[in-house]
Amino acid sequence: MYCGCSTLLVPNTSEVVLNVIPNTPLFLHGFDLGGHFVDLRPLGTGVTGLVLSAVDERSRQRVAIKKLVMRDALTVKHALREVKITRRLHHENVVSVNEVLAPYGLPLPRDPTQLSALYIVQECMETDLARLLEQGPLPTGHATLLFYQLLRGLKFIHSANVLHRDLKPANIFINTDQLLLKIGDFGLARIVDPNYSHKGYLSKALVTKWYCSPRLLLSPNNYTKAIDMWAAGCILAEMLTGRMLFAGTSAVCHTASTKTLMTLMSYRNTMILVKKPFSGLLPEVDAQAVDFLERILTFNPMDRLTAEAALSHPFFQQYSCPEDEPTSSHPFRIEDELEDSLVTEQSLKDGFLSLARFHYGYNNNYINKNNNKY
Repeated sequence: MYCGCSTLLVPNTSEVVLNVIPNTPLFLHGFDLGGHFVDLRPLGTGVTGLVLSAVDERSRQRVAIKKLVMRDALTVKHALREVKITRRLHHENVVSVNEVLAPYGLPLPRDPTQLSALYIVQECMETDLARLLEQGPLPTGHATLLFYQLLRGLKFIHSANVLHRDLKPANIFINTDQLLLKIGDFGLARIVDPNYSHKGYLSKALVTKWYCSPRLLLSPNNYTKAIDMWAAGCILAEMLTGRMLFAGTSAVCHTASTKTLMTLMSYRNTMILVKKPFSGLLPEVDAQAVDFLERILTFNPMDRLTAEAALSHPFFQQYSCPEDEPTSSHPFRIEDELEDSLVTEQSLKDGFLSLARFHYGYNNNYINKNNNKY
């Protein structure tokens, strides 16, 4: 399937890492992980917590560790939701989770009130797409292969009834020597059961402004999987051109109604202009890629390509393999979601009881650099 694109040049990540949290002693961040993890290095911050890398002495492999601080019922709910989602999304194009620990490397307690923080231990990728794009656009061959993997991961995530809600280059992780892409950081992810009406229950999606769909600007509490597809289209345009497609947009998706409507009109006007001369707006982009962008960046979310439909577009014909684009065999249902209006202290305790009974096991083959199907 993989036709031999050369590896990408990766920026000096050691310099990037040191600039994220400069001259800050690690102990100040309270990473109490016990003796299994050594050589801690700051990587940055996710949407819900601080992220470090460390060497797991049991496997001698470097892992990424995300710390989620438990301050109140709201942060407990968000942590529980993130862990529930990440533990079930087992896919080649989704960052895998190895284990979830309490402070000092202990198993999770049954009662969240006894927990000050938890740590999600996951595979550590070489870099992220945002850092790669700092060097400029990607070659079309590289962009096509990487974006195919993004769609492949999104198809699986959406089939599990999960919305990522924060797709952006910084949350897309890459091993450049393998040209392997994985979607990560599910801190804002949400379970949406298609057999249940979530209208009025969905919280405002705090999507990064440059990847925010028009639907979110118009109705920030009512959205579908199409919001992830809009963000994906913006990301592909950025991969091919080296610049943000909607960099001039000034509003974030949870702004006041007046500014929201003004920004929405800006989007609408942009899309009217884009509808006819998209190739003129992006003259350096391949014609098939332009056709794909026109189909995924539609103003109406009902007209937007789904992840499954996007995978069959001719732009990805070189890699398309429907029998190797799996869906989830165990999708989430409404009973798995912690709706804002239904959360109680007992429901949080019940959720953590199920996590306490769950053990990820130890995965010695967590990163296999010699097993790259692409």
